[in-house]
Amino acid sequence: MRIGAHLPLADFGGGCPTALELSRYVSAARDLGYATIAANDHLFWQRPWLDGPTALASVAAAAGDMRLATSVTLPVLRHPVVVAKSLTTLAALSTGPVIGGLGPGSSRADYEAVGVPFEERWARFDSAIRLVKTLVGGASVEEMPFYPGASALAPIPAHSPQIWFGSWGSDRRFASLAAVADGWFASAYNATSNQYAASRARLNDHLRTAARDPDSFPGSVATMWLHITEDRAEANALLNDVLAPALNRDPALLAHLPIGGAGHCSEVLAAYAAAGAREVLLWPVLGGLDQLERCAAAAAAA
Repeated sequence: MRIGAHLPLADFGGGCPTALELSRYVSAARDLGYATIAANDHLFWQRPWLDGPTALASVAAAAGDMRLATSVTLPVLRHPVVVAKSLTTLAALSTGPVIGGLGPGSSRADYEAVGVPFEERWARFDSAIRLVKTLVGGASVEEMPFYPGASALAPIPAHSPQIWFGSWGSDRRFASLAAVADGWFASAYNATSNQYAASRARLNDHLRTAARDPDSFPGSVATMWLHITEDRAEANALLNDVLAPALNRDPALLAHLPIGGAGHCSEVLAAYAAAGAREVLLWPVLGGLDQLERCAAAAAAA
């Protein structure tokens, strides 16, 4: 199982990072052997939040040959042509591969801000992911529901971005996207290791129905919030008073995340590996550089 890291885009009490701090974070992750650097996408959130695609582009040089991933970005809100252009540019600027993880987003406030009906998000997304996938491959697009046609983009990098989808695992989404996407981003804070294994098994069934080989269909477990500390009171305070309110979750439903001692973190990583996860993307809530180092040691133990 590979280990990647999210950019620490949200302010959980230490402020939002500067460009220099993000570069140092990514350089440290690269040197520690992390495989992927990922950035999520919100316009509005419960905490101050840097723009994900912009932040990801800012660390392309520091990442070296690491994978860069949007996990996920929102083509319905940003417009699929704009997202396709952003992804092809990122791939042209990067040494390593680029994964364009796409999703519809779940924030009604984001949709209201850009004047797109929230109730249309999935219908629009079904067209948007196909449009983005076609454009990053260098082809033009005919008119489709909600979107006019678009000419081929240029330049197209030698290695086009893969287009993955982000989903919590409904059969309806798996069925509609199994034939289209190149991979799947699951959500760690929405799925225990056992729930992930069950969802992956259902996805595999849909892939077989679409005449695709599940063994060659990649996936990653994203948004695995992380904080390693041997101080139980510190861990409980971060989980109960910081993370759970930001995610609007009962803290008891987040107990499976690697928040706590190094031994607990190792057990969490081992459980997801045993469940078949091929990669997890860790997100330090606070103390990013220190947490990357602590987690690298815990991952080795796992």
